[in-house]
Formats: sequence, C-alpha cells, structure tokens
Amino acid sequence: MNKKWNGRNIFHKCVLVLLVIALGDFLFTGRSSSDGGGGSSFSWKEALAGKAEESVLNVWLPSFAFADRSSTQGSWFLNMLGQQVPLFAYAGSQEDGGLQTESGSTYERILLLEGASEYTESEDGDALEVPETSEGRIQLDDKMTQLLQEENQTGRPEEEESAEQEETPVPSADQFGFIRAAGRSQEYNWSYYQDFDALIKEFYAVDATTQASPARLNLDSLLGKTMAITKNPDVPQILIYHTHSQEDFVDSVPGDSSTTIMGAGELLAQILREEYGYNVIHHTGEYDVEARDYAYSNSLPAIEQVLAENPTIEVVIDLHRDEVLEGRKLVMDLNGKPTAKFMFFNGLSYTIAHGEIEYLQNPYIDDNLAFSFQMQVIANEYYPGLTRRIYLKGYRYNMHLRPRSLLIELGAQTNTVEEIRNACAPIAHILDLELSGKGLY
Repeated sequence: MNKKWNGRNIFHKCVLVLLVIALGDFLFTGRSSSDGGGGSSFSWKEALAGKAEESVLNVWLPSFAFADRSSTQGSWFLNMLGQQVPLFAYAGSQEDGGLQTESGSTYERILLLEGASEYTESEDGDALEVPETSEGRIQLDDKMTQLLQEENQTGRPEEEESAEQEETPVPSADQFGFIRAAGRSQEYNWSYYQDFDALIKEFYAVDATTQASPARLNLDSLLGKTMAITKNPDVPQILIYHTHSQEDFVDSVPGDSSTTIMGAGELLAQILREEYGYNVIHHTGEYDVEARDYAYSNSLPAIEQVLAENPTIEVVIDLHRDEVLEGRKLVMDLNGKPTAKFMFFNGLSYTIAHGEIEYLQNPYIDDNLAFSFQMQVIANEYYPGLTRRIYLKGYRYNMHLRPRSLLIELGAQTNTVEEIRNACAPIAHILDLELSGKGLY
C-alpha cells in the first residue's frame, strides 16, 4: 500500500513541477512578446512566475533551481533534463549532421574493392575504369588501396599518428643478382577467354602447317590440370638437355660452350638447385654437330636412356634459342637488366596436309599444352612482356616422354650472352611457381 502511494505521490509531484514550469514559461513569454523581445520593463507576471518556479524547484528539483537560464528559451530546461536523465542527452546528441562518414568517392572505392579488385582509378582521379593490357588482361594498381589507407589515417589519435610506421621490406637480390617478383603485376579475366578466338589471340601463335581446335585448346582443361609436383631433393626430378647444342649468340666465344645455349642450360640448372632446392640433371650430349636435320631422332635414344636410369624425373626441358631476322632483338628491361625474351613451344602431332600423324604419337599432348599454358600465364602475370606467345607446330619434338615436357626457345641469335643469362633466373622462378602450385590462383 505504501509503495503504491509513494509511486502516485512522485508522479503527482512531477506533474505539478511541469505545470508550474509551463506556467512560468507562458507568463515569461507573454512579457517578452509584449515588450517586443528586448524591453527592460518588469511586470508582476514575471515576478509571480519566477517566484513560483523557484519555490517549486527548491523543494522538488533542487538541481534545476541552480540552472543557468541565460541560454535561449527552453534550452536550459532541456540541458538540465539531460543532466538528470543521461539517456535523453545521448539520444539528443546523435544528429545526422554530426556524424563522420566516408565520402561518396571513398565509399564507392570500398564497394569496388570488395566486389571487383580489378578496378583502378583513372588518371584524372575521378572516374573508375578497367585498364586492360589486352581485352581480358587486367592491370593491377595499388594507388586506390594507398588512397584508402591514407584516408583511414585521418581521425586517428595523435599518439598513433606519431608512432613509427612499419616499412615494407624491399626485396633483395639473390646470389645470382636477381630480384624475384613479389606478386602479380596483372591478372586475367578468365570469363573473357572462354571464347576460343580470344584465347588463341592472347596466348598462341599457330604455325601454318598445323591447326588448333577448341577441342584441343579448352580453357577449363588447360587451367584445370594440376601440374605441381612434390619436391624431393634426394632424387632427380628435372632434366635439362639440348636437341640443338650448337646454338650460340651474337657475342658467343667460338669453342666456349659456356657462351652457347649449353651454358644457359647449366646456369638454369644451377639456379634451380641452389635457389629452389631441386635435384636437376643437365644432360650435355651433342646431337646436331654434323647436321641439324636429324637432331631429334639422334637425341631420342639418349634421353630415353637418361629417363630409364632416373625414373623419378618428372619434368623434361629441351632448351633452345630461336632464329629471327637479323636486326630483330628479343630483349626487355627487367629489374634494370637487359633480359632476353623467351617462348614456349608445343608440337601437336597434327598437320593440315596429313591430319593426325600416326607414327608420331604423343599421349601427353594435353598435359604438355596445360603445362606450357600455365607457365605462360604465370610469366605474363609476374613478368609481363618477358614471354612471346606459345608457338604451336605440327610435329612431336620428343615431347612424348613425360607429361611435363617443355620446349623453350630462349632468345635468338641476335641476343647477347648477358641477355640470355639474365633470363635464366626468371625462368627458374616461373618454373618453381608452377611446380610448387603457388603460381595460379
């Protein structure tokens, strides 16, 4: 019974206070209005209202009695109510105009980054576009991410802003003086290359003697095959040899095989051993000394013997150099060094004139194609411009010995020995990315 009465008593007191305050405000407002808002006259209404408010507040709400009423009309009451009821004050402070939110441009960038990381900011800093080096190849750019990071720095506490920022370590050169690419420079939009013509245009050069078909060059098959291996440095897993051992370069030294394609093969083997931990055999047999015409036939028995003696070998690389018109130079700048471009080569055991070549059977054509294609993708994404398009020709070229068979045309006769040697390190890195399964996403 007492609790019920106390609750009613408090409620009645609050109502009485509010009525008195409302009466005071009304009387005071009436005075202000009659004076035009700025008069100095003092009426009995003002005195009566003030006395009533003061008497009630002193008894029932003492804190209101000491409030500063110099603020605008009504605001002193809201301020004091906020002090008495904190939740009311908090709710009143959450006005939209006082919130700090992302700008429209920043919000748009966040959405684009979350939904399509291929977007970059245009040169004028406003429009967003997708710059592609070819129709389906997307150039990555860190500028947008940097802008977002810089904008996120605003509003940080001073002590955090003054803290030292951890610097991203600059990649250092390996023992061969090569700086590996830390990540992809560009990525492919694979939906575009489901179209056969787009796939051929981007990745392949087809010799006039043969023909490429959608059944043979299927994107899902090319990307879908797993070409990675389990590394085991205790046994040979990679074989490097040279069908054309006598191929040399513009400044090769006569009689010095280290300045020919053989020297490039030895350097490639050394990098794969010392930098990546592979067990590599470099076969230095010479099969084109007297004539090049039968070099593939001459080398085949010897390579088959090496593989029979080392059944753990999973990767076979036939390293060549190409021959181009005099005056043409297959070279680019990579990490400040002149570096020879290279090309992967595949035989299809098919010519337009004769169709399938029955006596040049290759059960691993699809595997060979997937292997070179995946290597090409990695090369283009990590080292754009370093490779030429994959060349397809009609014969077999001894690529039937292992599923992971590569024929590489490294530079040409117009390249220097230095340019050729500079290309060996990126080739080794690309091969390791492929064999370790880290190259494709």
